[in-house]
Amino acid sequence: MFASRAMNSEAGSDMLGRAMSRGTRIDRGVPKDEKRRCPSVGTMARYRRAALVCTLCSCFLVASALADGVDAVGQSITIALTQEPPNLDATRSTDLVSFFIISHVNEGLLRYDRRGRLVPGVAASWQNKGRRMTFHLKETARWSDGLPVVASDFVYGLRLVANPAHGSPYIAIMQPLRNAAKIRQGQLPPTALGVTAPDNRTVVIDLEEPCGYCPSLMSHGAFFPVNEAFHRGQGERYGAEPEHLLYNGPFELTRWTHGASLTLQKNADYWDAGAIRLREINIGYITEDNRTRLNLFQDGRIALARLGAETVREAVAQKLKVRTFRSGGLAYLTFNLRPGHPTADARLRKAVQMVFDPEEFVNRVIGIPGYVPAYSFFPAWINGASGKFQDEHPPARIPRDVGAARALVAAVRAEAGGNVPELTLITTTSVTGNRIAEYLQGIIKRHLGLEVKVDQQIFKQYLAKARGGEFDIALSSWYPDFDDIVTYADLLGSTNPNNRSRYESRPYDQALEVVVTSIDPTSRMRAAAELQALLIRDVPVLPMAETGSAYVQHRRLRGVVRRVMGADPDYTYAWVVP
Repeated sequence: MFASRAMNSEAGSDMLGRAMSRGTRIDRGVPKDEKRRCPSVGTMARYRRAALVCTLCSCFLVASALADGVDAVGQSITIALTQEPPNLDATRSTDLVSFFIISHVNEGLLRYDRRGRLVPGVAASWQNKGRRMTFHLKETARWSDGLPVVASDFVYGLRLVANPAHGSPYIAIMQPLRNAAKIRQGQLPPTALGVTAPDNRTVVIDLEEPCGYCPSLMSHGAFFPVNEAFHRGQGERYGAEPEHLLYNGPFELTRWTHGASLTLQKNADYWDAGAIRLREINIGYITEDNRTRLNLFQDGRIALARLGAETVREAVAQKLKVRTFRSGGLAYLTFNLRPGHPTADARLRKAVQMVFDPEEFVNRVIGIPGYVPAYSFFPAWINGASGKFQDEHPPARIPRDVGAARALVAAVRAEAGGNVPELTLITTTSVTGNRIAEYLQGIIKRHLGLEVKVDQQIFKQYLAKARGGEFDIALSSWYPDFDDIVTYADLLGSTNPNNRSRYESRPYDQALEVVVTSIDPTSRMRAAAELQALLIRDVPVLPMAETGSAYVQHRRLRGVVRRVMGADPDYTYAWVVP
């Protein structure tokens, strides 16, 4: 959910001062028995020379340690991740951590540049004409084993994602492609998907309807190429270890010590390898703790550090240059609507909605620059017909009404014989996740009289429980996959595997169909406004905040790109200055 950055010259000088204070004292090079014997002048001179060498060596070692975060000579950096990547199979991944790695080691037909514009990736050029998109591949695009990336690699990869038997969580993203819906329903085989390879250098994608946003889908990991022979040879091991993946991106994953570290090295076979200046990205630490990451940054161990609320204050107090970034994501609560869960009752969900204050949440609980209160499931940056969607269709704001909320809970209690079961709230094992969970636990108990059990899990187990419905309320976040309102709207479609609340609404599905298939901007946004109103009324999810990042970045690290779309942070074209 959160992010990080930079060190200024004052901080660098202060660190060097602390390092020197830990240097070797002059007499440490002298054996104890010699000191007791009052050595001669010549012996003392030798000891002083030895001590000086020792001191210099010690300082060199300290300086080397402090330079671990950035290395201009070797053009390498060390960074930290908050979590272990759960899965590096792009056809099955859904989380930001995995896609951060995947987007550095693989590449689709298109990608985003530093200004957020779609530019060629594996494709050299493309055309989008009505119901057909045609992509012409670069002759220089290669896999890390030296074989060329060919059109059939994209055909095979897209068919994998569209095949319901493969179990891709992103199967719904294929919806605009011809026959995707029928394949998903088992009416047609995956080979009927509207993607073909007339020759090795041409990928043709046929659509059910004209689709203005579809080119942006091509940058998403679900549309990355997959080498069929390699994939079949790996079986279920695909993506589990560095040797079980092929790479066509700017870097290769060369080492993965699970739970501890990963190493990415420059891919010499990448089509734009000449422009890649970093030779190595060392993910030397995996820690959810904000203070640990800040300490690593201050000690020169990492080049960029995400900050939490408490570490933002520390960084400012220490005169570090704190940068902020609106990351485009949405933090929200997911309510479980499956039968047997207390939150299947809309009155309980409405009650929580009535006592939750997004402004209080952002200011008192999050406290990170860049975060803003959220009142809609569709963030403020999303475009509408001619301006921003929220400007054209302002979301209704539910006033805080503790009395009405308590009345709803009382009605539920009366029907249940006077008892409402304890609610289970799942979150990840992080400082921020714990703080949010405690806040929600407090307001639900205080205002509604309901007990909440907090279930903190490591990231991988959290995902498994969320997908399996083992919760009543889940702390959730979603970051956009492409630059269109569909990237959020589709999440609550009744057939989307990422619909973890199991919300089913015929009116929602009907309006969503218009948003997905219509080419008229006004009609699409009018339908999206219907979706927005339905979500506020039915409360399968409760928006809390639009996400931002506060971070510090080493002053010698340049070219890091922060963006809403694509890998973030993106180190593809970064470098270290001397």
